[in-house]
Amino acid sequence: MGQPDDAARVHHMLQAARNALRLVEGRTRADLDLDMMLGLSLWKLLEIIGEAASRVTPQLRARHRHIPWQIAADTRNRLTHGYDTVDYAVIWSTVSTDLPALIPDLEAVLKELEDPTAQPETS
Repeated sequence: MGQPDDAARVHHMLQAARNALRLVEGRTRADLDLDMMLGLSLWKLLEIIGEAASRVTPQLRARHRHIPWQIAADTRNRLTHGYDTVDYAVIWSTVSTDLPALIPDLEAVLKELEDPTAQPETS
């Protein structure tokens, strides 16, 4: 349960983040209130990111402390267990502001995991 599992988890996070950005492309915050499928899709994608982040090994987390692993996991827990108080403004902000910054970091981690000779990037 070492790097191969971490690579899969980071890949899941990356794919979910990219999919979320595709879903909001050309959309506005108001669309989120009007389009139930959009809201539920983004919700699920954020859950996937958080669940995968929670399963990343402590070793990888320690090597990449700049990635908000715990915040992603906490967001997933909030979405799952606090389903009745989810704020779509927070979902929109997370997707439109946080995910674009997260994607390059995840790409760098995945590159490192796929090429063990690559040096980890630090930010």
